[in-house]
Amino acid sequence: MIQHRPLLGVSLILLASVLLAGHDGLAKHLTQLYPLVMVVWARYLVQTLLLLFAFGPRMGTRLVRTRRPGAQLLRGLSLVSISLLFVTGLRYLPLAEATAVIFLTPVLVTLASAWLGEVVGRGQWVAVAMGLLGVLIIVRPGSALFTPAILFPLGAALCFTLYQILTRRLGATDHAVASNFLTSLVGSLTMSALVPLHWTWPSLHDGLLIACLGVLATGGHLLLTNAFRFASAATLAPFTYGQIVFAGLVSLTFFDHAPDAGALLGMAVIVVSGLCMAEAQRRTRARPVGASSASGQAPGPL
Repeated sequence: MIQHRPLLGVSLILLASVLLAGHDGLAKHLTQLYPLVMVVWARYLVQTLLLLFAFGPRMGTRLVRTRRPGAQLLRGLSLVSISLLFVTGLRYLPLAEATAVIFLTPVLVTLASAWLGEVVGRGQWVAVAMGLLGVLIIVRPGSALFTPAILFPLGAALCFTLYQILTRRLGATDHAVASNFLTSLVGSLTMSALVPLHWTWPSLHDGLLIACLGVLATGGHLLLTNAFRFASAATLAPFTYGQIVFAGLVSLTFFDHAPDAGALLGMAVIVVSGLCMAEAQRRTRARPVGASSASGQAPGPL
């Protein structure tokens, strides 16, 4: 049930965006020093332990209870794929541009929903076209981003589309906290099978930084989830795109990279497409009962 406190909801969304942008920047730094598998493994392990200690005493066995174990497994594997693809992309691409590309997810969710038979309105199709145009502007031929590396965040966006669709369907049967814990647990177990082959002992300082990845990811997603308790998705949608802005600030501050004019234009087009999508969904929900429409929530990936 939504408590009508929009200012608090917006504040939580913006704080979540800061934490998630910080997580992505830290992951970009650490994967330049340590194997990717090891960094992603630590992120999921820390998140799993934090969720276990935070919710385990109160929820007990409900923390792992699900009516759709197959869907939960697939959701967990899709999130692991997002992490591996997106963080790999960060090794070769600027943070802000890669973040903007993965924000194409609402557009891809709409396309997938149409393919699955849901009704997609004219306004949503316009937003789809704008989102695709925004990505093309960012990776335009002749730019520094026009390389095969751009396929990594695009692949992450595709996996995130599957993740979003599964999240919507599991929301009707499973507790949200249980879904998040099971997803994190799947990530921990999957990466634990791989990490012995990629292990490198970190220094104490770097070990703490690696542990911080899990703290930032857990905090960001908990804040994101709680924000929707205080304001509607339509109210919060414009502010979820703040993560692109914060990613740009992290990129400029720590990696000395500022997006060029073309990349900024492409980001703006993606943001506008997302806002148009949110507005089209708001109008669809205002129709009489019986109308249906595709929906997609702007992501805070990873």
